Amino acid sequence: MHKNKNLNLYYDKEADVLYFSKGIPSAKDTSDEVDDEIVIRKNPKTKEVTGFTILNFSQKGKKSTKGFKLPIEVNLRPTFYP
Repeated sequence: MHKNKNLNLYYDKEADVLYFSKGIPSAKDTSDEVDDEIVIRKNPKTKEVTGFTILNFSQKGKKSTKGFKLPIEVNLRPTFYP
């Protein structure tokens, strides 16, 4: 069965929340607040990060001239070649 592993981003301007997920979020995923207003979702079996949520997103970059870092490692691979 092919699983959707595309990157999905959604910004809720009214709530000022950025949602990021790899594929379709699962109700079985677990969540942990790993930093101030940053929540990651993980697959409970593989411990793989499946997404994250950033609360008060527009304010995060304003706190520092260097922006902010997420406490996750990312490995991007293209799904097609031009």
